[in-house]
Amino acid sequence: MEIPLLQLTIQAREARARRGTLRMRAGVIDTPAFMPVGTQATVKGLTPEEVWATGAQIILNNAYHLYLRPGVELIEEMGGLHRFQAWDGGILTDSGGYQIFSLASLHKISEEGLLFRSHIDGSEHLMGPEKAISVQQRLGTDILMSFDQPVPWEATPAQAREATDRTHRWAARGKSAWNAESGQALFGIVQGGFSEDLRRESVQALVEIGFPGYSIGGLSVGEPKEMMWAMLDITTAALPDDCPRYLMGVGTPADLVRGVSLGVDMFDCVLPTRMGRNGTVFTWEGRLNLRNARFEHDAAPLDARCNCAVCHTFSRAYLRHLLKAGEILAVRSLSYHNLAFYQQLMTAMRQQISAGTFSEWAAEFFRTHVE
Repeated sequence: MEIPLLQLTIQAREARARRGTLRMRAGVIDTPAFMPVGTQATVKGLTPEEVWATGAQIILNNAYHLYLRPGVELIEEMGGLHRFQAWDGGILTDSGGYQIFSLASLHKISEEGLLFRSHIDGSEHLMGPEKAISVQQRLGTDILMSFDQPVPWEATPAQAREATDRTHRWAARGKSAWNAESGQALFGIVQGGFSEDLRRESVQALVEIGFPGYSIGGLSVGEPKEMMWAMLDITTAALPDDCPRYLMGVGTPADLVRGVSLGVDMFDCVLPTRMGRNGTVFTWEGRLNLRNARFEHDAAPLDARCNCAVCHTFSRAYLRHLLKAGEILAVRSLSYHNLAFYQQLMTAMRQQISAGTFSEWAAEFFRTHVE
């Protein structure tokens, strides 16, 4: 019997929230899942063993950055991304479209692709849908993304239409270039800006092309939260029920709870590690800024409900001292705790969905958690 590239098994539902397992080339992950971001083939400040100890089963690497440095050839020579960064779990890579628009000096958009200058050394590159797929497959990722043209919040309806239609054409070309026999799964990326009709059209166009999974792009790009939730609601409702749904680049703990309630299976975001490096931690009650003077004599752990190694070992007062002194252990500890908290949040949601109590639990979470 042929085993599919990705096999999503839904084990429990509560309203639109769903708990399941996603079988892929690298193994099985529990969903809904949060993927720590390892932009440069490393989750900042933490070893692979530490990332795994937080509960993470899959991470995200950034194809744009790795394409520019150290380069695909070197990573291939070193045996692919898994071996290169000593990570045995799953790896998902983005295609680079968003990074080209946000980081590089973009020179030209055409049907061929995006002509840009590297933000590192100014070298010129052309990235198109076929090359984006080739780069990700050569990197050795388990799940790769189609090449898309992101739609910014301020785009006009005509601009949103043009970018979304081009994303669909690029998705079809990328799928043709994809070698499914590698066992690497390809996701299509839904665009559509902030038009309900265009979002539905984007889902339909991608489903007609056919992908093992679907990513939801173009959200959390500056729009009001109410607009983001409205677009997500429309998009997840239109996507196939038997395929994984990945909300790209979102977000806060509350965002994850709301996303799960709308049927999202996978998330990624730089927030837990970025906030940790800045001295902010996430707890079940909300955010804490450890630079605040009120923590100077606080002997409590970061979060009494957290079972991570940092909360079992250090006090708020000690971690604040390390932070004020500029010690590396401070940002490592806070990043570790934040990632562990995110994984505990995902575990709690999976448990509540299985118990049929997710809606009640989510309402209590929103009542007591301060963003």
